[in-house]
Amino acid sequence: MSQAEALQLIGRGADEILKIEELEERLQLGRPLRIKAGFDPTAPDLHIGHTVLLNKMRQFQDLGHQVIFLIGDFTGMIGDPTGKNVTRKPLTREDVLVNAKTYEDQVFKVLDRDKTEVRFNSEWFGKMSAADMIRLAGQHTVARMLERDDFAKRYAAQQSIAIHEFLYPLVQGYDSVALEADVELGGTDQKFNLLMGRGLQEHFGQKPQVVLTMPLLEGLDGVNKMSKSLGNYIGISEPAIDIVTKTMKVDDTLMWRWIDLLSFEIGVEEAKTLRAEVESGALNPRDVKLRLARELAARFHDAAQADQAVAGWNAVVRGEGDTSLLPLQDVVVPAEGLRIGALLTAAGVTPSNSEASRKLKERAVKVDGVVVEDPQLQFQPGFEGVLQVGKRNFARVRLLVG
Repeated sequence: MSQAEALQLIGRGADEILKIEELEERLQLGRPLRIKAGFDPTAPDLHIGHTVLLNKMRQFQDLGHQVIFLIGDFTGMIGDPTGKNVTRKPLTREDVLVNAKTYEDQVFKVLDRDKTEVRFNSEWFGKMSAADMIRLAGQHTVARMLERDDFAKRYAAQQSIAIHEFLYPLVQGYDSVALEADVELGGTDQKFNLLMGRGLQEHFGQKPQVVLTMPLLEGLDGVNKMSKSLGNYIGISEPAIDIVTKTMKVDDTLMWRWIDLLSFEIGVEEAKTLRAEVESGALNPRDVKLRLARELAARFHDAAQADQAVAGWNAVVRGEGDTSLLPLQDVVVPAEGLRIGALLTAAGVTPSNSEASRKLKERAVKVDGVVVEDPQLQFQPGFEGVLQVGKRNFARVRLLVG
């Protein structure tokens, strides 16, 4: 691949590269660059929003560069204040280590294990004395820290900022010094911290790293950043059928952004062609979305499970195929059974009984393909079938007595 082609691949989906001319210079050095991205193990599972950075790391690997997956087991105990209006609750050492182990297990669904250097920042911070940390803290002023948008807002609103929160950008920046990073990747919300790494590298006599920021992936609601707390996420450990069905709920417009940030199979030029065909009416956006859904399911599971999930989706939504291909979900019910509204909620097809009632009135509920309107309809233990609300919410269930 030529340098121009490499730069095009590196830049795909990126929000900003600081500084692009420095990246061009380093690509000409004739050695693998050290590409760093840090992840604080604040929760046990990753979702596909996290994989935006992992995908970019994989592209660097494919170009022959050395990727460093940095687990912030030390910084995780401080708590990243980015985007927060209150102080994060610090994690215990035990929490961090448990979460870190699951991160290691999950990231290799995207990254090449043999080409990935996994590091923990406790390697160097665990050896630092209090005096060392004070010297590091002396590299920046409070005024400089208050230039950060989230700190500035909290200060202006007279919301408390703990002293240790000011340390977080410095600690993240020092990671780049310890690892001698050539390039650091992060979300757009991490720009302040990433630039801190450049400054600290210069202070310690290193050539400052190139900073590459990636957009924050919008979740299933199409508005907010993908987040478990908002429920608008797809977990990479979820069953293949859930990855497919959730991906198919993505808005047609947002789909192109997801392709740009998540797809390896649909390149830049093909994405342009597909988009033109959709806009002209020659191609149904559903077919493009289903292709993306299959790719994601195959990446986090395998091709066979992805194909089965797509077949199950087609069987329910398009009436093409055998619904027995859908995974069977056991739902525990009382001996007397459950009414349809409560069953829909228990199966996770509707978020509440009131929403189930509303959908029944709209004739949007089907059981095994047949429209159901009667809210008194009772289902007994032993029932097995497909519950469906609208085109996109469904589950194949088996009722067991509780």
